[in-house]
Amino acid sequence: MRITVLGAGGWGTTLSIILQSNGHEVILWEYKEDYAKIISDTRTNPVYLPGVKIPEEIAITHDLRNSCTGRHMIVVAVPTQFIRNVLKQIKDIDYKNTTFVSVAKGIEKETLLTVSQIIQQEITSIDDSKVGVLSGPSHAEEVSRKIPTAVVAASRDINTAQEIQGTFITSYFRVYSSTDIIGAELGGAIKNVIAIGAGIIDGAKLGDNTKAAIMTRGVAEIARFGLYFGAKPETFAGLSGMGDMIVTCMSTHSRNRYVGVEIGKGKKLKEVLASMEMVAEGVETCRSVYALSKKIGVETPICEAVYQILFEDKDPIKATFDLMTRDMKHESL
Repeated sequence: MRITVLGAGGWGTTLSIILQSNGHEVILWEYKEDYAKIISDTRTNPVYLPGVKIPEEIAITHDLRNSCTGRHMIVVAVPTQFIRNVLKQIKDIDYKNTTFVSVAKGIEKETLLTVSQIIQQEITSIDDSKVGVLSGPSHAEEVSRKIPTAVVAASRDINTAQEIQGTFITSYFRVYSSTDIIGAELGGAIKNVIAIGAGIIDGAKLGDNTKAAIMTRGVAEIARFGLYFGAKPETFAGLSGMGDMIVTCMSTHSRNRYVGVEIGKGKKLKEVLASMEMVAEGVETCRSVYALSKKIGVETPICEAVYQILFEDKDPIKATFDLMTRDMKHESL
């Protein structure tokens, strides 16, 4: 297959390597022209994936339109808040035989849409059955070094989900299929907000009990969201739900957890973000989840607490106390 990966961050680069190793013709698009040349010349990605060799067979380019013309599959690995602008530049290309795969994990802050919904809005020449997502517990730092990983490929159409599954699966990168695309997307996006909360717990040294409570009840919040939009409850016990939650809340590779840790230590959000090269999707997704929860009337106390800490300067200890002293509840979604 002829496949283009849009976005030469750590994850886009890693997936390019997987796809090339599976025998596909791969183009990796990088939006900064000078950085595309660095990757192409050195066959490394020194900022986003240091120490990993990029095969010579992968073409590195800054030419967006040419990279998306005549492709069987386009993998969208751009941070969520920039995806619409990228797609607008290529929306008039003929995609009659093209499958779009989102590997971004976020919710657009202006529209409150998931990435698959953004793709469907902008790339009007394809049916939504040709849009899928790839999600699950999968840090690029580990997958690029062939550490065993399992993810899920989801699409409204099972044939598309299985096409994505067969395209990406390797001996160390196991891919399951699903038709619950909205569940997979919401699990991948909202767990980033919960991971910021888990990081705050770590940074404030509140303990493992507190963190376990945040993670477990965080899954309940995600499931409430998902069920409102028609997702399947079992999705949130799977790889794109609990699986992704565990790795993002626990791993030192997690950018979202890192943001939380630094906030928990007493730093301000602007200061933390200014020190980072990579994008922590959970920050802007937190705004989206807060706005969307108010709009649809779904209760998300943990996400709301993270929002208050990030954007209203609420003290993390006070936020935790307020969560702990809410009215008594029966354990359920």
